[in-house]
Amino acid sequence: MAVKRRPIIAGNWKMNLTHLEAIQVVQKLSYSLDKKDYDATEVVVCPPFTALRSIQTVLEADRIPIRLGAQNCHWEEAGAFTGEVSPTMLAKLQVTYVICGHSERRHVFGEDYATVNRKVLAVIAHGMTPILCVGETVEQRDAGETESVVRSQLSAGLQKVDAAAVPTLVVAYEPVWAIGTGRNAEPTDANEVIAHIRAEVDSLFPGSGEEVRVQYGGSVKSGNIASFMEQPGIDGALVGGASLDPEEFARIVRYR
Repeated sequence: MAVKRRPIIAGNWKMNLTHLEAIQVVQKLSYSLDKKDYDATEVVVCPPFTALRSIQTVLEADRIPIRLGAQNCHWEEAGAFTGEVSPTMLAKLQVTYVICGHSERRHVFGEDYATVNRKVLAVIAHGMTPILCVGETVEQRDAGETESVVRSQLSAGLQKVDAAAVPTLVVAYEPVWAIGTGRNAEPTDANEVIAHIRAEVDSLFPGSGEEVRVQYGGSVKSGNIASFMEQPGIDGALVGGASLDPEEFARIVRYR
């Protein structure tokens, strides 16, 4: 019997929006969505650290059923780590999801496999859910290494994860060459890679491959989201620039 997975659409705002601008975006987004939308799709926003508290307050005060996510965290609970934010701090802000291993963290900030894994484990230990990002560069894709790269990122990122936690995790397949470039993978190609992701998860944690939700990310917008969501293996999207526009993001959430 096929597993029914609830779609999840998450907006990664990256280093954009002050806390005041972030409040406006969330409020406008909430005006465009209704109960039917929230029932059909889990909606997540991942603002910069400086806006987390402000967004948390708005979501709670107005009873908006949007989940709060963070873009990153350190793996230690506290300590002499100047400029870092701990999972304990995020959990106290009612953060539900934390993005781990985004390609910009890997390629711009030099996060290696071990660092990503530490963050995944810390997020889970503090009662939050990782959105584990995997994906290949254009050079790796052209060399036919997509499957091996994604498999390595997954197996490393999920090291020492308790099998009981795996079905609740989220994986985001984000081909690096499609992030912020205006290019996106063909939906059937993305679905094929995601099938390999599920197979790898299943090989590591038997029986979990069909339960894990897998998003696609890479220049997602309202004009192409439906074609991705038509694919049987794709459970949602990790949206970048398009999530900064509340009306556009609402159209993405309401892709049906």
